[in-house]
Amino acid sequence: MELTTPRLLLREFRFDDHAAVHAFASDPEVVRYTDWGPNDPQDTTAFLHEVAEQVQAAPRSVFALAVVDRADDWLIGSVQLAVISTQHRRAEMGFVLTRSRWGQGYATEAAAALLRFGFHELGLHKISATCDPDNVGSAHVLTRIGMQREGHLREHLYIRGQWRDRLLFAAVEPLVGDHHHDI
Repeated sequence: MELTTPRLLLREFRFDDHAAVHAFASDPEVVRYTDWGPNDPQDTTAFLHEVAEQVQAAPRSVFALAVVDRADDWLIGSVQLAVISTQHRRAEMGFVLTRSRWGQGYATEAAAALLRFGFHELGLHKISATCDPDNVGSAHVLTRIGMQREGHLREHLYIRGQWRDRLLFAAVEPLVGDHHHDI
């Protein structure tokens, strides 16, 4: 599976991505607000094995994709969309980007592509995401792609020895045409 944007290619991970993934996943500043990492080499290997298994799942419910800069073919991050309820057509998304590419619109471009994929290709109704209240950059990305803040989850995750809050953002499928049909 591949998604393209003006600057990015979102593609399946490969085992030869290990060095590029490990470069950002082991950076304490990159994973400062995540509930995983910083990775050691075995963590990164385990991640690549896990995403390879997710590709084989039928039906597939987790779409973890490498974010590749098309200009230089450099893997600069990861995005993920996880279907959490098929009945309610709901999913959660997240993203992480190597530090050298922060503040240049890459996360917004990748997250917007994933949102479109979820609504238009998977037929989802609602996609949500959370971020740490201190992670102003991620909150800005979520707002820019059309998500609205829905709440503040207190002491939601236990990360590296402390309870951390999360801000909850979500988007509901855009109305395309009239969904109500005359009988």
